[in-house]
Amino acid sequence: MKKILLIEDNNHIRENTAEIMELANYRVFTAENGKAGVEIALRENPDLIICDIMMPVLDGYGVLHMLHKNPLTRNTPFIFLTAKTDRTDFRKGMDLGADDYITKPFSDTELLNAVESRLAKREFLREDGEARQHNENRQQRSTADLLDELKSGRNTNRYRKKQVIFLEGNRPQCLYYVVKGRIKTFKTNEQGKELVVDLFNEGDFLGYIPLLENTAYKESAEAIEESELAVIPKEDFEELVENSPEISRQFIQLLARNITEKENQLLGLAYNSLRKKVANALMAIYRKYNGTGNKSFSIDISRENLASIAGTATESLIRTLSDFKSEKLIDIRDGGITVLNETKLEKMIN
Repeated sequence: MKKILLIEDNNHIRENTAEIMELANYRVFTAENGKAGVEIALRENPDLIICDIMMPVLDGYGVLHMLHKNPLTRNTPFIFLTAKTDRTDFRKGMDLGADDYITKPFSDTELLNAVESRLAKREFLREDGEARQHNENRQQRSTADLLDELKSGRNTNRYRKKQVIFLEGNRPQCLYYVVKGRIKTFKTNEQGKELVVDLFNEGDFLGYIPLLENTAYKESAEAIEESELAVIPKEDFEELVENSPEISRQFIQLLARNITEKENQLLGLAYNSLRKKVANALMAIYRKYNGTGNKSFSIDISRENLASIAGTATESLIRTLSDFKSEKLIDIRDGGITVLNETKLEKMIN
């Protein structure tokens, strides 16, 4: 129930006006002078104040001036109730911050229309202010918070090793977030030869490029091992990108990094020696999956996939790995590859 404060020194007008508003389902507080009215306003924090101008102790202008100085009542809608009709009096009240005037005598309809109009405007401003505050808070939140909001609470799909996640040429309907496991994206030529385009690890987003470009997938995706992917609907991703400059900037940076990596990969495939190609592939996987810098980290990937990343035949890759093992650059046990001399492999690449 909305609370209304009525400040009026005329007993008859005060009682009749209060009765009209109570019948309209408002909770009404009354005061017979300005000083008492200010005290009630500060105590009850009403939703709207109706105040006569000419009153003893403290007139209506004084009431409005005092209430506007207090943060609690500064934005409370204020309607003057007066028999004065001079433009100077109206101007003075509006300059002080009054929202409306009701001139005496007035009808029940005039009174209730004025009250409803001011309360509706206050509600609109309140909701608009909350919406603005929400948008400001949303913009002020860190990129990490927004990304956490994007990926949390989503449905999760589980994929077996070598299970396809999406195929080249299909239209994307969602963004994927790698919760667990490892994913590769690849292209296949007419002869069926596979080229690994990119690798994805836990914490990576997958499939954002065609969503941003509004195109079909340009490569296929497959689980390298048992994996779990959070599924983020296309609409949610697009809304966040459109409304958050920070998120847009984040994915633009991912796009730029992706382009740079692809350029380096193409140059390496075109001009690097076999040894350099294999070293580059090993170190790319080592950096991608060994985020903690664990010296005993073992690269567990099939020779076919590793050869595809290196851009060479599987037989050539195996021979080169054997050479690297003989040179104490790597160790191979149970199919896993451990980097023994990271420095030499990096020098070979550079």
